[in-house]
Amino acid sequence: MSDVLVSHIGIAVSDLEKAVETYKLITGNDSPVIEEVEDQKVKVAMFTRPEDDSPHPQGKIELVAATATDSPIARYIARNGEGLHHICIYVDDIEQRLAELKAAGYRLVDETPRIGAKGAKIAFVHPSAAHAVLIELEERK
Repeated sequence: MSDVLVSHIGIAVSDLEKAVETYKLITGNDSPVIEEVEDQKVKVAMFTRPEDDSPHPQGKIELVAATATDSPIARYIARNGEGLHHICIYVDDIEQRLAELKAAGYRLVDETPRIGAKGAKIAFVHPSAAHAVLIELEERK
C-alpha cells in the first residue's frame, strides 16, 4: 500500500485572470503554470512551490475556468457557484484503481483514464461514491 499523496485541490472559478491575481497574492507564487485542456473545455492555472522540481509535487492549487458554455466546469459554476471543485490524489496504476472501484460498486465519472493537464492520465470518481466530494485520480508517471 502506498502513501496517500494529494496532487492538488481544484477550485472552479468564473474569471481565471482575476482568480490568478488573487492566488498570486495568497500563495506568494507569481508564476503559475497556465494551460488550456481543450478536451475538457477548460483553462487551468496551477500554483506550486517554485522550488519544487519533484516529478510529483504535492499540495498544488489548481484554478479551473471554463472555455465554453457547455464545459462541465461552466455547468458546475452555474449550479454551485465558484469554489472547491475536486481533490486530486496520486495513484500508481490508474487502470487498476478504477477496476477495483468499479468491482466494489463505486460510481465512476470515468471508467477509463483520459488525458489531463501536463499530459497526465486522470479519471474522476463520482461525488456520490466519495461522500459528496469529487475525487480526481492522477497516475504518477
